[in-house]
Amino acid sequence: MPMTSFEPRKGMTEQEIEKTISLILAEASLAEKVGMMSGKGFFAQYAESGRRWGGHAYRAGGGIERLGVPALYFTDGPRGVSRGNSTCFPCSIARGASFDVALERRIGEVMGIEARAQGANLSGAVCINLLRHPAWGRAQETYGEDSHHLGEMGAALGLGVQAHNVIGTLKHFALNSMENARFKVDVQLDERTLHEIYLPHFKRGVDAGIATVMSAYNKVNGEYVGQDRYLLTDVLRTEWGFDGFVHSDWIRGVYAVYGAAAGLDIENPEPAVFGENLIAAVEAGHVEPTVIDRACRRILTVIYRFASAEDPLPGYDMELVASDAHTRLALESAEKSAVLLENDGVLPFKRGSIARLAVLGRLAAIENTGDTGSSMVRSPYVVTALEGLRRHLGEDAILTADESDIDHAAAVAKDADAVVVVVGCTALEEGEYVPGGLTFGADQKEALEKEGKTAADLPSKGGDREHLSLPAEQVALIEAAASAGKPVVVVIVAGSAVLVEEWRDKASAILQTFYSGMEGGTALARLLFGEANPSGRMPLTVAKSIEDYPFFDRDADAIEYGYWHGYAKFEQEGLVARYPFGFGLSYTRFAYRSLRARVSGDTIHASVGVTNDGDVSGDEVVQLYVGYPGTIKPRAAKALKAFNRVTLAPGETKIVDLAVPLGSLAYRDVATHGWKMEAGEYRIIVARSSADPAPLSAGITL
Repeated sequence: MPMTSFEPRKGMTEQEIEKTISLILAEASLAEKVGMMSGKGFFAQYAESGRRWGGHAYRAGGGIERLGVPALYFTDGPRGVSRGNSTCFPCSIARGASFDVALERRIGEVMGIEARAQGANLSGAVCINLLRHPAWGRAQETYGEDSHHLGEMGAALGLGVQAHNVIGTLKHFALNSMENARFKVDVQLDERTLHEIYLPHFKRGVDAGIATVMSAYNKVNGEYVGQDRYLLTDVLRTEWGFDGFVHSDWIRGVYAVYGAAAGLDIENPEPAVFGENLIAAVEAGHVEPTVIDRACRRILTVIYRFASAEDPLPGYDMELVASDAHTRLALESAEKSAVLLENDGVLPFKRGSIARLAVLGRLAAIENTGDTGSSMVRSPYVVTALEGLRRHLGEDAILTADESDIDHAAAVAKDADAVVVVVGCTALEEGEYVPGGLTFGADQKEALEKEGKTAADLPSKGGDREHLSLPAEQVALIEAAASAGKPVVVVIVAGSAVLVEEWRDKASAILQTFYSGMEGGTALARLLFGEANPSGRMPLTVAKSIEDYPFFDRDADAIEYGYWHGYAKFEQEGLVARYPFGFGLSYTRFAYRSLRARVSGDTIHASVGVTNDGDVSGDEVVQLYVGYPGTIKPRAAKALKAFNRVTLAPGETKIVDLAVPLGSLAYRDVATHGWKMEAGEYRIIVARSSADPAPLSAGITL
């Protein structure tokens, strides 16, 4: 124990925290303060674990041992804690398809518990980058294409994580919507596009109380985000009132010491730019000492607020990690995330009519929970699609084949009563891009030398998708299955959109499960046989042609992000989606009636009656879009502003309430750099998707 110790204690008041921090800053040396502004020990730990991301909880800033000041220890996400053998949930975009904010909050709480149990107090689980184009390799790590939806889901996850005193971080701030060029690309856009399309979800997270922000690698309008004063200070701190700290993404997150003055508080994982360079800059008068104190005060305030707060649980033991309760939640999430895209009546299967089921496709038999980058979770087990169906029907009822022998697959399909074909992607086709020549420090280089290798020997992995269609061999597999004349159900495993025009007429049903986590195979069997009712809704627009999406160049040095993407672009240009945002089928039917809308104070309150007109229980996702008066250009014809998921028994009716803050309807006024309301009549639209042909609508004049 140091002679002077400022260790946090449970129950400290805000005043006590402020006083303690002032004493720390008065006592600490410049070197100790700058030391808190960087991670420490990552390269050695990474080499020690055999270059296995998540092998440790990484020290990510904070910490002065001499004074008893605790450090930050980081673990990644977002489909579970990347440490040890944690619960692997469906990927974020799958959970986005659930449109279930309450479920996402519970998932966040599990991640907080499992992070605490494994020595971490800072979580990188909340990824809310907007999905501008479905070719983005890390689409699976975010929730979808709509800003409101992103903000609500991300805030829920972050608050769940923080409920157990694990510090949440919003990432990657901002404009990180492509992967291969993320270290170099300059994203260029105007003020309205930035503030109306690409930032509102981050503000929602800040307003909810998520305590930290991770900066992105890319440039915005010519400057790297990690040293961009406009984003990190003018917007985040001054305009939004954010009082937490900002830390960089891992490796290459900042390039100049002025990043500290611009608003970057911590460089992770180690001081490649800060550290001695920052000390020298202060001593030379290039960086004011107040910049260092300000950053340290932000870091310490967050650390001490969380460290002194009472814990909801009496202890955080390893027995909680991947416990039965947590894996049951993973199963619930997988069931609620799957989207039924097509169904000619073949689903749900009747157990008595399926004596033999053909399960085709290489992907049916492999553990395929998503990319193998920073979001990888090594769960204690994974139930594959094949294993889940074998458990459900029995070993002898399942016939198998894959795309390596199309003739054999066709023969197997003929011998079955029905066919399930599993197609899509793996981490080889999409995910976090790690260039083969990228090494993490001298320790990794030394480890490679011991193996007789250099950085050039490291293979590249992940990245943006080159195609949105299925590979030819998977299409051939679907066609072979269909040639047998039996019902064919196609299951799509992928992190975003898969174009279906080439083969959809061959399928009796199409179910997109995304990457469905450790219990995905169990969920699939229950969904196919009606023990769970599909209730997911597409969190992105699936086009008929790749040409309908915005321009995308995965190797770009610079790219312009325009105002239009997603369902707003489709409506603006008169395009017809194959599966619109918010679309999804069910084994039951829902009817809407009696829409009411009124303004009270600063909020629009709407209600609608929703009835289950079918024979089985089901969940409906009620979506409220707002149509603008149309005097301000450009502006979307309508935008999602509220949603609510409701469970209904057969014949049951519930009144669903939805609320829209008036402030969310404002547009960015470039003359004043503030927000204004457009005067006129707004349409309150309650619908089953962004392209519902028969929505309910009411008018409100503002």
